[in-house]
Amino acid sequence: MASKKSVPQKKSTLSIGAAVPHLPWQERPKGCADILWRYDSNPVITAGNVKNADAISNSAAIAYKGGFVGVFRVDDNTRLFSLHTGWSKDGLSWKIEQTPIKFKVGKNQPPVVKGYDPRVCKIGDRYYVSWCNDFHGPTIGIAWTKDFKTYTFIENAFVPFNRNGVLFPRKINGRYMMLNRPSDPGQTAFGDIFLSQSKDLVFWGEHKFVMGRRRGWEKIKIGPGPVPIETKEGWLLIYHGVFDSCNGFNYVMGAALLDLNEPWKVKYRSRRYLLAPKAPYELAGRVPNVVFPVAAIVDAATDRLAVYYGASDSVVGVAFGHVGEIIQWLKEQKDLD
Repeated sequence: MASKKSVPQKKSTLSIGAAVPHLPWQERPKGCADILWRYDSNPVITAGNVKNADAISNSAAIAYKGGFVGVFRVDDNTRLFSLHTGWSKDGLSWKIEQTPIKFKVGKNQPPVVKGYDPRVCKIGDRYYVSWCNDFHGPTIGIAWTKDFKTYTFIENAFVPFNRNGVLFPRKINGRYMMLNRPSDPGQTAFGDIFLSQSKDLVFWGEHKFVMGRRRGWEKIKIGPGPVPIETKEGWLLIYHGVFDSCNGFNYVMGAALLDLNEPWKVKYRSRRYLLAPKAPYELAGRVPNVVFPVAAIVDAATDRLAVYYGASDSVVGVAFGHVGEIIQWLKEQKDLD
């Protein structure tokens, strides 16, 4: 089980943000050289957490009032997707509400009938949820909440088709910014990461290209994962890359470091993957061979990091690491570009 012992603070950290001393944590296993290592009691969430669920995966968690809260993708046994709120004291044992979130929508706004792959981002005193919404095809819906009980729909950011809308946790140069991946109506056998800007979270423009597919483990498509992590050296982005094999698509994790003031500029990018499907719950499930990063919680006082990821589109797993180690790992790969 994850250790409850206090962790000594480092003299110098790279993370910028709040301390989360109650962050779920487990030390790196003896003899393990991996940059990220899995929680040894994974998966932490399964379909059994919600009645009539077929799978629960690709879900977002965030620290909240001394505990944790999340928005979870629940696929029910009619094979429809919905978003549910979940609560946890330790970030590992979760109680997920049995009924889907009911978004407050305006008179002339389309209803929110289903959603999947949510992200949660705190900006100021509000928590913003972005997710893949159904609006004549997949696009990015945005809503806000302060208490995770009432959710107010803002608007769909884009026309179809788009996936993986990920907000930055503060305004940059006076604008909200969001990473996203234009797509098609299907499984999207292609995809690059773009950045869009907004003054009001309603109208989005000034789009920038961030980075595209490359050979190897990210040759088919890439997409942004958790909310970018602000550090003294740039925005740390954990993302997913996809390659094809004789057994279909494989989803793995990578990382990049983006410029703090112009986050469409990539300073470093991993050539080696950060985490790939190896555990049984990642190799077998509704969609085998998938690790899909969605949320990252950081204790800025220690640089400790907990990454929540969907495994095989079936369950949720957690992996641990250190922000500083990931950035150093990125720098060491510069010669591979």
